[in-house]
Amino acid sequence: MTYPIHIIGAGMAGSEAAWQAAQAGVPVILHEMRPTRATDAHKTDGFAELVCSNSFRSDDHEQNAVGLLHQEMRLAGSLIMDVASRHQVPAGGALAVDRDGFSAEITAKLSNHPLIAVARGEIQGLPPEDWDNVIIATGPLTSPALASAIGKLTGEADLAFFDAIAPIIHRDSINMDVAWFQSRYDKIGPGGTGKDYINCPMDKAQYQAFVEALNTGEKGDFKEWEKSTPYFNGCLPIEVMAERGPETLRHGPMKPMGLTNAHNPTVKAYAVVQLRQDNALGTLFNMVGFQTKLKHAEQVRVFRTIPGLEHAEFARLGGLHRNTFLNSPKVLDSQMRLKAMPRLRFAGQITGVEGYVESAAMGLMAGRMSAAEHLGKTFTVPPATTAHGALINHITGGHIAVTEGKQSSFQPMNINFGLMPEPDEKATRGLKRGDKAVARKKAYTSRALADFTAWLATSAAPANP
Repeated sequence: MTYPIHIIGAGMAGSEAAWQAAQAGVPVILHEMRPTRATDAHKTDGFAELVCSNSFRSDDHEQNAVGLLHQEMRLAGSLIMDVASRHQVPAGGALAVDRDGFSAEITAKLSNHPLIAVARGEIQGLPPEDWDNVIIATGPLTSPALASAIGKLTGEADLAFFDAIAPIIHRDSINMDVAWFQSRYDKIGPGGTGKDYINCPMDKAQYQAFVEALNTGEKGDFKEWEKSTPYFNGCLPIEVMAERGPETLRHGPMKPMGLTNAHNPTVKAYAVVQLRQDNALGTLFNMVGFQTKLKHAEQVRVFRTIPGLEHAEFARLGGLHRNTFLNSPKVLDSQMRLKAMPRLRFAGQITGVEGYVESAAMGLMAGRMSAAEHLGKTFTVPPATTAHGALINHITGGHIAVTEGKQSSFQPMNINFGLMPEPDEKATRGLKRGDKAVARKKAYTSRALADFTAWLATSAAPANP
């Protein structure tokens, strides 16, 4: 094949994808619309510009899921991780970089690679039909013309909106001596048992205190360019609902009707917080209707006042920001290609992952997938026990595709251990609580690194590592 791979967007995902494909010996054309067309967030025309924090979060690959992802990327010859190591600045246990130096080196390496041609300018609408191998890595600031074309092609409504995200909690941190499993009115839905939700009860005083905390809690601020973007209908922040009246939540996401407290059947709860299983493994539960713009520290403080969630550990806290992402479990196949048009592959935040590193990791995978396709080779996805495999599994099938009306429950996610199958219990058997937590994390990471190393040994290695 003589046609190059076209990669649209030179952010974290697009830059990594271009590097991986070129290192495999495949020609690449990397398209970046800046500076021809600016965005509301970027300040330069450099590749992999960090528009928010300069931190890639924890670099601990033994105790932290994002640190594990760092290490897997290093093993796979990641450009992002290699350059980050040379521009690191002090940040304790986190990996943080000098953003200007980092972006400048990424730009230079990609611009000077013999198999990468850089094309400046906006791709308006869908890529030309003769581009047979395309990676779209345009992130949360996808240009309106391209976003509109993707929306029409996928059948999804509006891809750009205020993405109000509800917190997700690790199942094993929920106090089931207080909470209980039950579906409203014991209804058995598709694939359900009548006990599909975890329910946390509140009496009147607890509910009133909770509403007051929502109303007075410190909220996040919007950037100027975000202020004109409307909320997504049917996905209002819980604080906005609370502002509409003290009883609004009791007649909305916290209604107690159809539920009987298994621990105290004779006492009717005044309000109930429900949590819905969020992944196929059953390790993560989403707070139903609790999309929020409270600041992260406030979320932890306020939501731990809910009975049963006193010691909740959050896999993801809620948030509210302008975002562009696909309903990936519905529209993408296991190789991250668009089912409606397989010549288009997606990478980065637009697929439904959150964070710099997660975006780059999906770029790494997309670059290798596209290179394998170009070379006529079969690409096997890393196992779900690895950080890369867990993210791909989440966006292409591991998420439970529950829909409520027209709104999919799929939401962007950072890497976390809850996305992976639980490790063998032998690793923690007989240990005290604190020691058990440490051993459990090490069981996740040691298994993941062993499985990822084995996967690399059997997958097509880049031609120029």
